[in-house]
Amino acid sequence: MPAKKASPKAAKPVKAAKKLKNVPFWIGFDLGGTKMMASVLDANYNVLGSARRSTNGSDGAAKGRSKIVKAIHEAIEDAGVNPKGIQGIGIGCPGLVNPAKGVLVFAPNLGWSNMALRKLLQTEFKCEVAVLNDVDAGTYGEYVLGAGKGARSLLGVFPGTGVGSGFVYNGQLVMGRAISAMELGNLLLPGTHIGSPVFGTVTLEDLTSRLALASQAGVACYRGQLPELDKKTEGALRGIRSKALASAFKSGDDAAMIMFRNSIRYLGMGVAMVVNLLAPDRVTLGGGLVEELPGLYLNLLKEEVERYAIPELAKGVKYSLAKLGGQAVAAGAVAWLRNEKK
Repeated sequence: MPAKKASPKAAKPVKAAKKLKNVPFWIGFDLGGTKMMASVLDANYNVLGSARRSTNGSDGAAKGRSKIVKAIHEAIEDAGVNPKGIQGIGIGCPGLVNPAKGVLVFAPNLGWSNMALRKLLQTEFKCEVAVLNDVDAGTYGEYVLGAGKGARSLLGVFPGTGVGSGFVYNGQLVMGRAISAMELGNLLLPGTHIGSPVFGTVTLEDLTSRLALASQAGVACYRGQLPELDKKTEGALRGIRSKALASAFKSGDDAAMIMFRNSIRYLGMGVAMVVNLLAPDRVTLGGGLVEELPGLYLNLLKEEVERYAIPELAKGVKYSLAKLGGQAVAAGAVAWLRNEKK
């Protein structure tokens, strides 16, 4: 008998190409010290899609540039929008920037310098590009869309790996002629530690940042003063994140209580200097440490500012928590770009 012919396999159905949304959109980009995030925002700042990548500054600036471009393409794809609808890109960077030239001048936590981000992104995406300091962008976002809405002036303070700050006065970011400013974390105070670049001085972020608290917590773990934290992290600096530090404080360990009290007292001294100089209507606080211990930071910082600032200037300053969370930098950079174009 003749062999039976095998029946032909049914062809797999071809997936219809995803229809792209023809809408105007902006890219907000948060270039962080550990991760970068690109967000696709519509005209009302709603997030249509996003993409994240690790930053790994030690990989070098060339790889960093490539990651930034790829993350934006991935975010556009995730949002399902037609790339032709791009209206502009706002990027917030961790360090000193020259907004007029669109250059990241120096990012100390990345080791990158003189990175021409505007030129890079305009060449790739053919649109307007704004380059800001990340905390300037976050503060501006809170001023326009979040906790500072309706204020005349707003100081944003964000304790993180370092301590960043930004100031908006009458709708304008306070910046130098050719470079970003408000480097609150780099104020030099009398004092010292063995890592001080200038003997006899210490920077404010050496005393108030998450990295500063984690360093002190590591010493306390070694000395047996924070046993629960030591069990969780083995005292390793990279493992002592904001949540772990907050947990140590909430447990009531004396060492944790002391270091947080001292850290926020120093932060209060720094904010009091800004209050004495610029008399902000409002101060908004953000960052991982603040999100974990909001009541502690809001209440204790207010007390410390009132201790060190001129009473007539400290009186009436309103304190609040940042409202935009992880989208503050992206939304703020885009808002600044759009408002500058008006």
